[in-house]
Amino acid sequence: MDHGSLVVVLTGASSGIGKATALQLAKYGTALVLASRRTGLLESVAKECGNAIAVTTDVSKPQDVEQLAQAAIAQFGKIDVWINNAGIGAAGRFEEVPLEDHLRVIETSLQGVIIGSHVALNQFKQQGYGTLINVGSAAGKVPMPYFASYITAKFGVVGLGEALYQELKTEKIKDIHVCTVNPWVTDTPWFEHAANYTGHVIRMPLPDDPLNVAKAIIELIDNPREEAHVGLTKAEILSHQLMPQLTESLTALMTSSRIGEGPVVSPSSGSLHQPMSNTSSITGQQRQPQPDE
Repeated sequence: MDHGSLVVVLTGASSGIGKATALQLAKYGTALVLASRRTGLLESVAKECGNAIAVTTDVSKPQDVEQLAQAAIAQFGKIDVWINNAGIGAAGRFEEVPLEDHLRVIETSLQGVIIGSHVALNQFKQQGYGTLINVGSAAGKVPMPYFASYITAKFGVVGLGEALYQELKTEKIKDIHVCTVNPWVTDTPWFEHAANYTGHVIRMPLPDDPLNVAKAIIELIDNPREEAHVGLTKAEILSHQLMPQLTESLTALMTSSRIGEGPVVSPSSGSLHQPMSNTSSITGQQRQPQPDE
């Protein structure tokens, strides 16, 4: 596929997987419409990409997402690909995480994907073509403790993708595609942005390279399919299909053993309610040796 002729809308583009994907697509000359809440950092990414515009967007607000689509059409005249990547989480025992934080996770990580999907598919129906890519998670396939609202959101994202895929298949629509990409735990600033009520810096085992996720997203642009699994996700899903109770027990043990290992920190709502002005990197140093390890 000629990526240089494409117009791609990408949410959550100011850091992590979103930024990695934007920079990879920019190498092909893809026209990019980049979205996040952090205007300054987003504009820096857009400048680095070249053929890109930055649109400040809170994906949980329908009017913001509508304006994002309108900006894309006004600038480039079409939308070939829409990538719902923005997402955030909250870590801690379910009852100890404030209810407002749980609800904010759902607003951003599930409601935001529903809104983005709705806007994108309406545009695709008008055009007669387009590819929607939603970023799910291994956590949308196999549950783990201490991230309850995030797990709920990602199970919802996976289910949404399956339902929309079936709608298009039932209606025999061949030129509009819905895809879900399910990364493994990925080394991004996500853990710094997440609300944290565990009492410790969050460090998860065996994090994947965000560039691998970016490449999987671009592969879906070239060859759309219902789902793509990145890193260890495929193995975990297979294990869960064959040995569901054992897989969930091992996942819970792995998560709980790591959740309290990092340095002590105070409770924080992270970037749930207000965006952070720093942490604009692609990686989160999760794969680097830590001083106390």
